[in-house]
Amino acid sequence: MQIVIVTGISGSGKSTAIRVLEDLGFYCIDNLPVSLIPRFLELCEHSKEHIGRVALGIDLRERVSLHEYPSVFTQLRQSGHQVEILFFEAADEVLVRRFSETRRPHPAATEGGVMEGIRIERERLAGLREQAHQVIDTSATTVHELRDKLRQLLERRAHPRTSPYVTVQSFGYKYGVPIDADLLFDVRFLPNPFFVDELRTRSGLEAEVIAYVLQRAETEQFLERLSALLQFTLPLYVREGKSYLTIAIGCTGGRHRSIVIAEELGRRLTRWGYVTQVRHRDLQR
Repeated sequence: MQIVIVTGISGSGKSTAIRVLEDLGFYCIDNLPVSLIPRFLELCEHSKEHIGRVALGIDLRERVSLHEYPSVFTQLRQSGHQVEILFFEAADEVLVRRFSETRRPHPAATEGGVMEGIRIERERLAGLREQAHQVIDTSATTVHELRDKLRQLLERRAHPRTSPYVTVQSFGYKYGVPIDADLLFDVRFLPNPFFVDELRTRSGLEAEVIAYVLQRAETEQFLERLSALLQFTLPLYVREGKSYLTIAIGCTGGRHRSIVIAEELGRRLTRWGYVTQVRHRDLQR
């Protein structure tokens, strides 16, 4: 049986993810006590409906047996089930805004308010986060983007490869560092097109900005050294069984230099034979 565990910080999009998984054909249960998971799966296995794909939501609301998840997950794998843990995250300020907009109480909030609740929840779920196969940052993700990302993850799970799936993501430091980055590179040392009047309002996807960034000697040297580093390290990630790898490229605002470098790096990774997608987190800001 294919089992997807949906967990993470309250307000990060877990409920949305469960609805998406339901649309994709998963039998979904939210907030099932951890200790009851093995029994529930036994019922699924003997069901006349032939349930083969299950998504289970686990979070801080499960106050009684949350601590039992390590032994339960081990038991499931030993029984032959495919278990994948997706941990959903978002920046603190985004979570606070979402709770403010929905006017819902945070499950761990006390007199300290939402921020204190978020801190407590992060501490209590730290172990689950460490076990996650994929940490998904929804700080700047729409519902449609989340749906596409989940579909891609599930397709990759169904058709595994011997090399990792690589995501190259540009971002702006002024909006915070991506939570789900495995490797992070700062390109703020490159000349900034923002200070060129005719380039300021353009993006790193446009020819004039691309030429401005790539035609610099320091850009060429950086790309060559970064390429050498990745050509050395990526096979080692493969050896260690890494399925997904996110490379984050950051500049000040996430609209010029980081986009150019991310696009160029994505092209190189594709030429090397890796399945690669390029995302630009802050392009529309």
